[in-house]
Amino acid sequence: MPFDPHCVDCWIFDLDNTLYPPSTCLFDQIDERMGLFIQGLLGCDAIEARRVQKLYFHDHGTTLSGLMHYHATEPHEFLGFVHDIDMAPLAAAPRLADRLAALPGRKLLFTNGDDAYAAKVLAGLGLENSFEGVWDIHAMLYRPKPEISAYTSMIEAFDVTPKTAVFVEDMARNLAPAKALGMQTVWLDLATDWGDRAKDDAAIDLVADDIEKWLDHTLASLADPPSLG
Repeated sequence: MPFDPHCVDCWIFDLDNTLYPPSTCLFDQIDERMGLFIQGLLGCDAIEARRVQKLYFHDHGTTLSGLMHYHATEPHEFLGFVHDIDMAPLAAAPRLADRLAALPGRKLLFTNGDDAYAAKVLAGLGLENSFEGVWDIHAMLYRPKPEISAYTSMIEAFDVTPKTAVFVEDMARNLAPAKALGMQTVWLDLATDWGDRAKDDAAIDLVADDIEKWLDHTLASLADPPSLG
């Protein structure tokens, strides 16, 4: 079914490469530091660390989940190390902040990162006051998107009604559980190498390629009365 913003009272957004563009290369820094962490942990070279990193990411949802499963890695240690990056590439996004503020209803952040990192990113974007709450990897008990428990626990914690919520995310595979639970879904297709992996077209209500343009269109649609047809 086509996306209908008129019935949405809760807007749920992913963080990385959703609220800021991949061109900032922020995740490239994180990616590099994950490799360094694995090299130190396993005593391996960069090539083997890369292989392990991507294997765990694809098989367990996040590299951290794989490291916890196979190596009993302490999550705070790992996250503190890999998120120790330069936030200078981020730029304040006042137009995005204005559009988020104009959306009627609640706004939540749903990220496989942690809350400390999310706070730094939001500060860099000037979005510190844009979201009611953050559901992060700690709150998920380290069972990340697309694990269904990540979604159900967030729904319960924030008293979200799925049928009146929408989830906006750049990784298509993370939309399927939201759709199965009754949410509307928007895939932010930014033509990245990973964004369309395990894509299920039936789980996607709308595809967009620019978050601000999508919000402009959504707000314009909301200004019109809902169709009765």
